[in-house]
Amino acid sequence: MESVGVYEAKTHLPRLLERVSRGESLTITRHGRPVARLVPVEDDARSRALRASRRILERRSRLARLSLSELLDTIHEGHRF
Repeated sequence: MESVGVYEAKTHLPRLLERVSRGESLTITRHGRPVARLVPVEDDARSRALRASRRILERRSRLARLSLSELLDTIHEGHRF
């Protein structure tokens, strides 16, 4: 991942955004230290979807081991006062 300084990012933002829209990711640095990352929106949405699917599969495997009464207790856990 390429790094660009804050001044360059500010000065050449349209050019950098064009690169990012083609799939590149860039790190913005201030005094040589990373402060932000420019990434394509599709990659971010895709990674969130992958994390969500992993969580669903983990929960599904855990719930498969529960008895019916334990499963019902889990479902209704948030409904109790």
